Amino acid sequence: MSSVPNGVRANELDVRWIKSSHSNAEGNCVELAVLEGGGVAVRNSRDPEGPALVYTPAEVAAFVAGAKGGEFDHLL
Repeated sequence: MSSVPNGVRANELDVRWIKSSHSNAEGNCVELAVLEGGGVAVRNSRDPEGPALVYTPAEVAAFVAGAKGGEFDHLL
């Protein structure tokens, strides 16, 4: 797992950030990046220098499966 701590400034990471093609034109989206060591960093696109949250691949897989299954639809 990555040794990058949660809350690290996202702009300090030497990574390629990816955002969804479903993001809106105002830039209201989250961006993800694969970290060396296998972790996944997440940042708010409106605050690219702000904190990044770091998750394991298993945590991201569980979230994606839940999203695909509609578990978070009530939040929209």
